[in-house]
Amino acid sequence: MPERCQWANGNPLMLAYHDEEWGKPVHDDRRLFEFLVLEGAQAGLSWNTILNKRENYRAAFNQFDPQAVAAYSDDDITRLLVDAGIVRNRLKITSAINNARLLLKVQHEYGSFDSFIWQFVGNTPRRNSCVSLAQIPAKTVESDTMSRELVKRGFTFVGSTICYAFMQATGMVNDHLTSCFRYSQL
Repeated sequence: MPERCQWANGNPLMLAYHDEEWGKPVHDDRRLFEFLVLEGAQAGLSWNTILNKRENYRAAFNQFDPQAVAAYSDDDITRLLVDAGIVRNRLKITSAINNARLLLKVQHEYGSFDSFIWQFVGNTPRRNSCVSLAQIPAKTVESDTMSRELVKRGFTFVGSTICYAFMQATGMVNDHLTSCFRYSQL
């Protein structure tokens, strides 16, 4: 059995996420939007909780089509607030809708959300060399900068810690431990 980051052991869903997704560079705007929404939804909760609700989120938010989510109305907010398959927090739900609308503006300005968001790491994944979980930062200068720029544009649930988790999830940074088999693969 290959060695992997300790946080992924024991749970099949977390294991698959670690082995197949976490740290793998994402350049598709819809997938980037998905992680933006999910990382915001995770605030104050465990990532395991969000992974368990991920398929429900995909169904509830039109497979994370930002165009569709940007068009959501008060009726959609009401529908989402009673959907037990997602985190029923009004602020997080309205944040997803708000962020979809702003993402569309960024796409118009930059050609894609990908072009905008990857600039914070110079369009190249950062590769850390952590040997223990304690060495992995909660935020960095890059996540601080990303957070400030997103907030300036009106995005919500994009604090620096959330931005850093987003960067890890989308492969903007490789924070697999050096002993993990995924570290050298990415």
